[in-house]
Amino acid sequence: MNDRTDDFAGQGEYRSSEGNVSVGLTLLFVGLALGALTALLLAPKTGKRMRRTLRRKYEDARDAVEQFSDHAGDWIDKSSEWAEKAKTRVAPLTKPFQR
Repeated sequence: MNDRTDDFAGQGEYRSSEGNVSVGLTLLFVGLALGALTALLLAPKTGKRMRRTLRRKYEDARDAVEQFSDHAGDWIDKSSEWAEKAKTRVAPLTKPFQR
């Protein structure tokens, strides 16, 4: 009798399944988001109250994204300043090594 490991021994190289894990996690989070949205839509609220709640949540999320983008812009500006400072401090040290 052949062992199952013997059957796969000559099949080729081993391939990592890391890509499958990231796809699986992505699908998990998409499923969670869709489930949460479905739960919101099927909640026992009137249509008017539900629309108001969804509008508020949407506006809150939009404000959070705007704040994050503002902070990201500030971080980019600050990192550019730090990069310029580092270049000015390192430049005199590298001149003896340049031809």
